[in-house]
Amino acid sequence: MLLAIDTSTRYAGVALADEERVVSCRVWYSNMNHTMELMPQIAESLEAQDIDVASLEGVAVALGPGGFSALRVGMSVAKGLAMTGRTKIVGVGTLDLEAFPFLDSGLPVCALLEAGRNELASAHFAPGGERTKEDIICPLEEILETITEPLLICGEGVHGRTQQIKEMLGHLAVVVQPSPAARLLSLVAIARQRLESGQADDLADLQPYYLRMPSIGGPKIRDRKVQNA
Repeated sequence: MLLAIDTSTRYAGVALADEERVVSCRVWYSNMNHTMELMPQIAESLEAQDIDVASLEGVAVALGPGGFSALRVGMSVAKGLAMTGRTKIVGVGTLDLEAFPFLDSGLPVCALLEAGRNELASAHFAPGGERTKEDIICPLEEILETITEPLLICGEGVHGRTQQIKEMLGHLAVVVQPSPAARLLSLVAIARQRLESGQADDLADLQPYYLRMPSIGGPKIRDRKVQNA
C-alpha cells in the first residue's frame, strides 16, 4: 500500500492506494494547521483500511512550493513514517502535481500556486511535460505578459484570478479551476510510477522545495521534469 501526503497549501490531503486503485482519499481545509491535523488523518486512514505502517510499500510526499511550516510538517511526517516502516519515499513538486492531469491536453500548461505578498509560484510545461522555463515567483502580470499562444492555466493559484487572466489573455487562456483531490491523486500516480521504475528518493537527502527561501536567503530554483504515469 502506498501512502500519499500533501501539506503544500491550506488544502491538505492524505491518500492510500494499492496497486490497482486509490482506496482512501481525504482532503480538508487546514488553514495551515497541519501540525495538529495531519497525524490524526493518517492514523484514521490506516485504521479504516486495517493497515499498519510496517506494511506500507512506500510513502509519497508533495515537496512544494508552499507554506514553509506546512511543508516541513509534511516532510517530517513522511520521513518519520518511511523510517519507522523501513519503506521507500518519493517526493514530487507541487507545481508538477497541479500540471500532471493536463499534460496530454495538447496545450502548453502553466501551473500556479499562491506564494504570498500578492505573488504566485509558476511552472511552465510543453505538451507532454517538458519544462520550458525556470520556476519563478512573481506577480501574475509578469507571468502572463509574455504569453502569445494558447495556454492551459491550472493550480490553486488560479482561484479568484480567472477574470484577471481572461482580461489579460482573452481567447488564449484555457483556465481550469483547482482541485485539491486531483492534486493528491496526481501524487499517487507519479509516485507509483517512480516506485515501479526504482526511482525512490534518498531519505536523508530529500528536502522541501521552497522556491523562495525566507527573507534571510535568496530564491531557490530547480529545473524539474514531470514523470508521466
